[in-house]
Amino acid sequence: MRAGGEPRPERSSPLTRPCAVTPHPQDSPRAGSSASGDRAVPAALTRRLSAVMDGPRAGGEAGGSLVTIKNIERELICPACKELFTHPLILPCQHSICHKCVKELLFMTLEDSTDVSSEASTPGSPRGRTHSPSVERLDRLLRAASQRSSLSLRSRGSKRNSLTPKMTTMSCPGCLHDIDLGERGINGLFRNFTLETIVERYRQAARAATAIMCDFCKPPAQESTKSCMDCNASFCNECFKINHPWGTIKAQHEYVGPTTNFRPKVLMCPEHEMEKVNMYCEICRRPVCHLCKLAGSHANHKVTTMSNAYKTLKEKLTKGISFLIGKESQVRTQICELEVLIQQTVTNGDKAQEEATYNFEKLYNILEERKTFVLKSIQTSQASRLEKLQNQMEEYQGLLENNGLVGYAQEVLKETDHSCFVQTAKQLHTRIQKATESLKTFEPAADSSFEEYFIDVSNEAGLLSDLAFSKALDVPEIDVDQSYIYNKAKICWQRPDGAESEDGYALEYKKLDKSEEVPWTEVETTATSKIVSDLETNSAYSFRVRVVTDSACSPQSREVILHTPPAPVFSFLFDDKCGYNKDHLLLNVQRNTVESIAGFPLLLGAERVQVGCYMCLDYIIADAGITKGRHFWAFSVASHSYLVKVGVASDIKLQEWLHNPRDISSPRYDQDSGHDSGSEDISYDVSQPFTLATIGMKQFFIPKALNVISSHTERALPLPTKIGVCLDYDKGIVGFYDAKTMKCLYEREVDCTGTMYPAFALMGGGEICLEESITAKHLDYSNDL
Repeated sequence: MRAGGEPRPERSSPLTRPCAVTPHPQDSPRAGSSASGDRAVPAALTRRLSAVMDGPRAGGEAGGSLVTIKNIERELICPACKELFTHPLILPCQHSICHKCVKELLFMTLEDSTDVSSEASTPGSPRGRTHSPSVERLDRLLRAASQRSSLSLRSRGSKRNSLTPKMTTMSCPGCLHDIDLGERGINGLFRNFTLETIVERYRQAARAATAIMCDFCKPPAQESTKSCMDCNASFCNECFKINHPWGTIKAQHEYVGPTTNFRPKVLMCPEHEMEKVNMYCEICRRPVCHLCKLAGSHANHKVTTMSNAYKTLKEKLTKGISFLIGKESQVRTQICELEVLIQQTVTNGDKAQEEATYNFEKLYNILEERKTFVLKSIQTSQASRLEKLQNQMEEYQGLLENNGLVGYAQEVLKETDHSCFVQTAKQLHTRIQKATESLKTFEPAADSSFEEYFIDVSNEAGLLSDLAFSKALDVPEIDVDQSYIYNKAKICWQRPDGAESEDGYALEYKKLDKSEEVPWTEVETTATSKIVSDLETNSAYSFRVRVVTDSACSPQSREVILHTPPAPVFSFLFDDKCGYNKDHLLLNVQRNTVESIAGFPLLLGAERVQVGCYMCLDYIIADAGITKGRHFWAFSVASHSYLVKVGVASDIKLQEWLHNPRDISSPRYDQDSGHDSGSEDISYDVSQPFTLATIGMKQFFIPKALNVISSHTERALPLPTKIGVCLDYDKGIVGFYDAKTMKCLYEREVDCTGTMYPAFALMGGGEICLEESITAKHLDYSNDL
């Protein structure tokens, strides 16, 4: 509201709002130190908070309805004290924490370093606070805060607490990482005024029960309706009109709703206390002043104006909010899916219990059947053996009566009639013979041992002891060393333990796109590798694989992200007819590998070499040239290579390099070997029709730019496993890449005239091998053999 009660739109820019310096230790108790313990906001309070939070939105950014205050409440809680933020400071890790909590953490670190007992050092520290504040405590504290006079608020600000700890290292309670606050310590931190303003809005509904009184009314004071950020005071409507008359500078003062949280108009630099911040460092991602840029720690950093930074960050934030709001339906759908999964989990769990019970009952029944069968078999065998032994015993008891048999036989012997004797003696002889045999050997008719009926259940007991759920399929892992993308993607993985050779695999991949969710594409194979075609250039793809059998499938493997080349692949071989020095360069039959050797002329002329030998670069080029479009090719350089130069050159320049006479024994020979050869003071010219980068000592050397002072260490990078070159003929730009990660190492302009050729030069020992295009022969069919 302007003076006189007319409405005036509030300023919404966090970078142009009134700002405050770092709060001092003697600041008043935080108004939110007793935020609600369970943080349950009553319905009426929520409605009032939502009305306060909605307010006028600048430009209607983010579109749609705002998120309710209940949903953002956890964003307003300090990770250290678990209460509403009070004077939040931005740590180097970009997390916010209360000013008081930072001091307590620093003091606790200081006391720990001096071996003070933990009981004496942490009674009031954020770590020791386990209670959660309640709504009643918040109300009481707000009432106390409302009674503080504006005079006390204005009086603080310039004094420094002498007890500020000198420790500058602490652990962030948000990310648990150790952070260094620098030489200025807590005084070098910015206050998060945007967060502070949101927290203040959050508290306004609670303050409605305890109104902030006007600072200028005569007793009894009226309830204030607005607070002036320039006057640092609260006013009722009448007092505001009196103190902000029309036509004066005071009429332009900025005001907000009733508040006790005042802050100065300008954000000052923590390193140069008398300077206002007016720029934004893109490297450190923080506001800086012009002294920081001219002679401070940000002298060599890239900075931009505050307005550009505000516009850029606001666009990014708005876009992110719009994206999240646009995904609300997707999130709700995923919540429904989770609810279905929960119900399925309950149902499937009950079903699994029933299945397990049934299987154990089945085992019980089988054991009972086997028990009945075994016992019956033993009983039958026992009865049969007892019967045989009983009969044998009765037979032997009859042998005791042999005396009667002998007497009877003796009477038969007295028979004189031959026919009658033969008739009786035949049967009698059989009985006498049987009794005789029985007396010679004694063998029981049945075995009393039942060893053959012993049941060994040790194996079955072991099986039952190990009885468990069926073993899940092991998860395969993608081999990041063997997997790569060139003209196509070759994805390799290791066969998991326990997997059968006939098992299949399902490879899934998708393009990573921040603007939209791309579905997975699945391809099946029985090999441990797969070639994927039709991938977009200059894109990132995520790959994962799983085992698939007839009855089950394994979980997905860990996702692996690979990047495609920045341009279509340009396939070529080394040109064996370009006039290269065959005495020094050895080309293989396939023409994809060239090796630098000493050569016979040098060895035969070694007798003339007494002090030194002047050598030159030996060039070889591709058998195909480029006249338009964007192209990418890759190769590897042997780590033992002495000196290698790679890049592009025009046909005119190559004719000069390849056909100039050479005399390696003459110190006068000075060949143009590239823009960065020779003296370190030589730098490239953007008008040159060639660009060559140097490789040696297992390092990749970035060519020296014109009028730029750089050390050797800044220009030397570790030699990548594979090097890629991308030429944009139409735009006249060539770039050098790490072909494994597709990260650009260096890029510059080049004059593309005529036909441009991939060019290579070697000196001393060295070897270059061209990357072979991926074809079907790269697949692994070992599982099919």
